[in-house]
Amino acid sequence: MTSLPPPAEELRLLDAELYRLDARRAQLLARRAWLVSVLQPVRPLPAPLPPSTRPEATAPGVQNVLLLLGGVLLTVAAMVFTLVSWGHLGITGRSLVLGGVTLAVLGAPVALLRRGLRSTAETVAGLGLALTVLDAYALYEVAFTTADGMTYAAVASTTLAALWTAYGTALDGLRLPRPAGLVAGQLPLPLWTLTAGGGLSAVTAALLLTAAFDAVVALRVSVRPLRLVAMAGAFAVGGHGVLTAAVLSLDASGPGAAARAAALLSLAAAIALGVAWYTPRTGLATGTAVAGALCAVAGLAGVLRVSLPGEWVVPACSACGVALLFVARGPEPVRRGLALASYAVQGGAVLWAVPAAGVALLGPTVWLSRIWAGAPGDARTAATVDAFWPPHSATAPLVLVGVAALLAVRGDTRRRPYALVPAWAAAVVLPAALELPYAAGLVTFGLVVAVLLWLGTPLAAGLAVATSLGLTCLSLAAESATLTVLASLTVVCAVAALRGRLAPVPAAASLGYATALMCAVGASAGWRPEHTALLVLVVPVAAALLAPRIADPATTLTVEITGAVAGLVAVGLAVPDLPLLALVLSLCAVIAAGTAVRPDRRRVGYAAVALFVLAAWVRLAAWRVGVPEAYTLPVTVPALLVGVLRRRRDPEASSWTAYGPGLAATLLPSLAAAWGDPEWTRPLLLGAAALLVTLLGARHRLRAPLVLGGSVLVLDALHELAPYLVQVADALPRWVAPALAGLLLLALGATYEQRLRDVRRVREVLGRMN
Repeated sequence: MTSLPPPAEELRLLDAELYRLDARRAQLLARRAWLVSVLQPVRPLPAPLPPSTRPEATAPGVQNVLLLLGGVLLTVAAMVFTLVSWGHLGITGRSLVLGGVTLAVLGAPVALLRRGLRSTAETVAGLGLALTVLDAYALYEVAFTTADGMTYAAVASTTLAALWTAYGTALDGLRLPRPAGLVAGQLPLPLWTLTAGGGLSAVTAALLLTAAFDAVVALRVSVRPLRLVAMAGAFAVGGHGVLTAAVLSLDASGPGAAARAAALLSLAAAIALGVAWYTPRTGLATGTAVAGALCAVAGLAGVLRVSLPGEWVVPACSACGVALLFVARGPEPVRRGLALASYAVQGGAVLWAVPAAGVALLGPTVWLSRIWAGAPGDARTAATVDAFWPPHSATAPLVLVGVAALLAVRGDTRRRPYALVPAWAAAVVLPAALELPYAAGLVTFGLVVAVLLWLGTPLAAGLAVATSLGLTCLSLAAESATLTVLASLTVVCAVAALRGRLAPVPAAASLGYATALMCAVGASAGWRPEHTALLVLVVPVAAALLAPRIADPATTLTVEITGAVAGLVAVGLAVPDLPLLALVLSLCAVIAAGTAVRPDRRRVGYAAVALFVLAAWVRLAAWRVGVPEAYTLPVTVPALLVGVLRRRRDPEASSWTAYGPGLAATLLPSLAAAWGDPEWTRPLLLGAAALLVTLLGARHRLRAPLVLGGSVLVLDALHELAPYLVQVADALPRWVAPALAGLLLLALGATYEQRLRDVRRVREVLGRMN
């Protein structure tokens, strides 16, 4: 048997053998690569284009730009040739040369199309069309110099339109000639009309007929470029015609002129409705139907404007808009467009009535500065004291009622509730529009408020509040009216709140108007404002009594907030008289304390305490008490009691939270007063109180009494020792102060040096550890 070498020796031998094999393999691979390169030479690869040399434009795009620029330059050259150059040839010679060139250019696209050069053919054809225009000009200069320019322009435009269209039809592969012929076709009819001596109305009719021709072409032709040009022509020429007809309607001063303008607008409406009827595009059909219907209404409006009194023009136009809904026939897009046009007409009528409604509702606010100046003669006078009544607005209620009825009848479930808004506006504007008596206007407003509150919807509630405010302002003109309206609003809103429909709004309104009623009663009785404040407190009392009996939490909160606002009004009225102000604050505190008895209103107790403290302060100020402790002790005692109760409930509560505010409320103002008091009584009593507080803090281990009491005690002692310290300082030599300062600085420096030395030792120890 052959003996095997040890494992380590065997591993060394295997590694050496593998190394020799790898070296031999590398030699063989190198030799093979050289042989392949000799037998098959490698072709050099083309270098890739750098990013900056990549083409940014496509070949067709470059071609089209070059052809367009070439055609433009050739056209410019032909114009220069015809108009200014080659003067030695004369206009006749130039015309003959230009005619020959035109024929050659117009014939060139035939050969180009046969060779498949369509873009070049389009460019050459465009140049040929431009040359025909120059030919027409040259012909006028040579043979028709005495002809009427307008007549020749009409003949030339007609001829060019026919020739271009025939040329494009003959060469069906070209896309430019037929659209160009259609563009030229926009001119003949208006020019022939002007040649025949037609006026502005006749030219407008020619424009509209041209637009009708364009519309027919756009509907019947399937070639996209021709269809697009026809649509553009229809909109441009037709829009020009409609605007001109509208101006004629506005300028019409008699029935004849208005009828002619109406006929033009009716023609435009017929064209637009015809397009809407036959076009397959839904959006285009709806838009053109809207435009056609509006043109028809505008034409009728022009006739009505010169035929009816000013007050009835807008109602008649609104009726025409309503009629659109009932005559709507045809495809769904057409019916939708007529409906939208009807709504647009109604919207315009509403905008016409809005100023009158605004004056009727907001005009009475002027009575806020003229309270009880005297009742006006009628409702319009009451609303226009500092405003003017919009002209021809007597029929505004009729328009608003019509719009409301339309929304109620034809509106869907989402829009039908908004019919209430124009109906409300009609009722508001009715007294001023009809110039009803002042009392009748007040009754109308009151009935509107009652009806709106009876409806009980959020929208109705908002409108009711707005109407009630307007009614209140309107009633300020007369004393009896003010008292009657405020009492009525209080009762009506209270009844609405009891019905439970959106109770928070009428409940708050009832208490608000009750507050205003109390102020009005006091003013009517001749009471001073501070005495009226006691009467106003009836409202917070009623709110505090009613709130616990209301089941709805939102209504309860609203009643309480309104009652609090009434209390603030009472406080504001009582400010001029300090004793009465103290009484009012005390009564407000009693009301708040009564509210705090309820388990869910415990926090109102803090407000009650604050009101009691304020009442006490005001009373002391009325008595001219200047001792600060008289103002601070009423705060400190309740605050400390609250702190004791809190510490009993929560032993972990901080003493700063429990006792800090109460102690600081008295100690700090007293310390400030003691430092300015030359007598010894206040500092002595303050020091004794601070010592007691400090001892109590130390006994019970409470930080707030210990820190506050000790600080006040030290400061009070320094105040008492200050005169003696001054005397001692005066008795010392002058060098004592600098010497003491030097000793202090030396001590600080030595301490600093010692600390630096300790730091170095620590650093050395750490270095040795490293």
